[in-house]
Amino acid sequence: MSGRITIAGLGPGSEEMVTPQVASAIAEASDIIGYIPYVARISEREGLRLHPSDNRVETERASHAFELAAGGAKVVIVSSGDPGVFAMAAAVFEVMEHASAPHRAIEVEVLPGITAMLAAAAACGAPLGHDFCCINLSDNLKPFSVIEKRVQLACEADFAMAFYNPRSKSRPQGFASVLELLKSSCEPERLMIFARAVSTADQQIKIVALKDTTADMADMRTVVLVGSSQTRRFSTPHQDYVFTPRSLPKP
Repeated sequence: MSGRITIAGLGPGSEEMVTPQVASAIAEASDIIGYIPYVARISEREGLRLHPSDNRVETERASHAFELAAGGAKVVIVSSGDPGVFAMAAAVFEVMEHASAPHRAIEVEVLPGITAMLAAAAACGAPLGHDFCCINLSDNLKPFSVIEKRVQLACEADFAMAFYNPRSKSRPQGFASVLELLKSSCEPERLMIFARAVSTADQQIKIVALKDTTADMADMRTVVLVGSSQTRRFSTPHQDYVFTPRSLPKP
C-alpha cells in the first residue's frame, strides 16, 4: 500500500510559529526529509527516521520522498517558512509531473507555514500593507540579469519588495549591485528593513534609509524589505513602526 507525502513549512524559526496542522503531520510521520538545519529542528522519537541532506539537492530529495512513500511511508518534507515560497513544494511537483504512474498516484499535501518575509514585516509593523512583490536574489537557478530586470520593473511599478537570499559568501557582489540599482531608481529616503534571524533569540531588525545602506548589512539569514514611495515610519514609546498605507493618494 502506498504511503503519502506531506510538504510542510516550519515557519521562520520560533517553535511558536509552527502551525498545529504541521505539528500534527510531523507527529504522525514515519520519515522526515529536508535540508540539514531544518531536519535538525525535528525531535527524535522511536519509529521516526530522519533523512537530512545538503543544500542544492532538492530534486534528489523529492525523488527519495516518492520512493519512501511508494513503500508505504508517511513522509513529511520540511522547509523553513512556507514550503511554497522558494522551497520544496515546487521541487516535489517538478518531479511528480514527470514521475511514473505509481508515483503520480501517491497523495501529496502541502501545509503552509509563516514565511520569514511575513514574520519580518510583522516585527516592525505593516510594510507590506499595500501591493508588494517577493524576489529571490540568488542566481543559482536563474541568470542575475533576470534578477536585475525584475527589481528594476518593481521599482518602476512602485511595489514594496521582499528580498530572499540576498548575500552569501559565494556571491557577495549581487546584493551590492541590487542596492546600486535601487539607489539609481528610488528616492534616497526610501525605507529599508534588514531582518536577521527573525523570530529567534538572535533576531535583529534594522530600519534604515536607502541612502545609508551597505551590502554587508545582509547575509543568508537576512530578509530584506524595501518600502514603496508611500511607506512611512513613526516612533512610539514601545518601538519604531513602519507601514505602507492601504490606498494611494487621490490625484
